[in-house]
Amino acid sequence: MNNFTGRLRVSVAAVGCCAALTLAALASAHGHAVKNHHPGNRPVPHHRHAAHLKHVFVIVLENHSKDGVIGDPNTPRITALARQYGEAGQYFGVTHPSEPNYIAMTAGDNFGINNDNPANRFDAQNIVDQLEAKGKTWGAYMESMPTAGYLGDFAPGTIQLYASKHNPFVLFTDIRNNAARLALDKPYTALRADLNSREKSIPDFVYIVPNQCHDMHGGVFTQVAPDGSDGTPCPFGSTNDDANDASLKQKADAFVAATVHTIMSSKAWRGNSAIFIVADESDFNGDTTQGGWADVSGCCDSPVLPAGDPAISPTWPGGVFGGGLSPAVVITRNGPRHFVSETPYNHYSLLTTIEQNWHLGYLGHAGDTAGGVLPMDDLLGH
Repeated sequence: MNNFTGRLRVSVAAVGCCAALTLAALASAHGHAVKNHHPGNRPVPHHRHAAHLKHVFVIVLENHSKDGVIGDPNTPRITALARQYGEAGQYFGVTHPSEPNYIAMTAGDNFGINNDNPANRFDAQNIVDQLEAKGKTWGAYMESMPTAGYLGDFAPGTIQLYASKHNPFVLFTDIRNNAARLALDKPYTALRADLNSREKSIPDFVYIVPNQCHDMHGGVFTQVAPDGSDGTPCPFGSTNDDANDASLKQKADAFVAATVHTIMSSKAWRGNSAIFIVADESDFNGDTTQGGWADVSGCCDSPVLPAGDPAISPTWPGGVFGGGLSPAVVITRNGPRHFVSETPYNHYSLLTTIEQNWHLGYLGHAGDTAGGVLPMDDLLGH
C-alpha cells in the first residue's frame, strides 16, 4: 500500500504555508543514517501564552482524512471527544507515506524520506534527547509489539500487527543502540500500570501507537487472537467507506475511547495535562499521479518535491507534497471546551507545542514561525 523505494532525498521546506518552490533532488542509497541539519535551540516567538502541561499524551492513528473520521458514523466516540474538547480543524500530515510523518513529529524533519523502508536509520537529535537533557521522562507504548525494545521490523511470524515504521524510537540510532532507552519503548499492555505507578515514575511524555487493526491502517488478513481482542482480521479498506473501512474505523474508535479512559482514570491525569489524538496522514486511494494518495495538501514547511519525482510518480507535476488534511483532537483537563481552531497546524506544530511547554529548544522545522509552524496554544488554554 505504501511506497518502499528506499531512496533518500534532501527535503526542501516550503516558504510560508503551502508555497511552491523550485528545488533539485539529491538521492542516496536507502538504509544510510541521516544526520539532522537544523539548529536545535534557536529562540522562537510564541503567538500566545499557553498554560503549562504536566503530562503530554500522543495517540497516533493512520491513513484517514479529517472528514473521514470527525463526524463519521463509524467513529462516534472520537467525534464526541472532538466536540466536547478541542479540534484542530486545519491539521495536516507533513508528507506521505507513514514513516516520515512519525519521524517529523519526533525530530522536526522528514530528512528527505518519502518511503516506508524499515531499513531507514536516523542519526539525528530527537525529542528523547531533548526530554532527557531537561530531566523529563518519557515512555512509548506500541500495541502488539512483543517485548520492550523489540527491534524486528514486524511482529513475529511476519504478522504486520506491529510495524517498526510506526515506531520512530527504534529508527533513531541513539535510541536503537541504547539498552536503557529501548527499555522505555514498551508493549501497550504496560500502559495502565505505568500510569498508576508512583508519581515520580509516571512518564512526562507518553507516545501511544495502536496496532494496524486498531489504527485504521489494516492489512492483516488472518485472525491472530482467538477472541479478536487484537482486532484481527482487518483487511484494507477504501476511501469509499466500504465494509472493511467501516470496520477499521469502528475498531480505532473503540481503541481510542478505551485508551482515553485509561489515561483519564489514572494517577497521571492531573495538572493541565493533555491528550493529542492525530492521524499520521490522510487517505490512500490509488491515485498514481500523487503516489497513491487522495490528498497531498499541506502547510507549515511540508516538503516541495520536483516534477516526476521517482518516489511519487513520473506524472507528478511538482509542488507541495503534504500529508493531507487529517483529524486532530486535543483533550485537556483545564483547557477549552467545544472549540475548533482554524489555525493551520501539522506534526511540526505538535512537536513545537511539546518543546515550548518544557522549554526544550526546537528541532528542525519546529518553531519555524516564519514558515507557519506555530504552537497549538489556542487548543490548550491561556
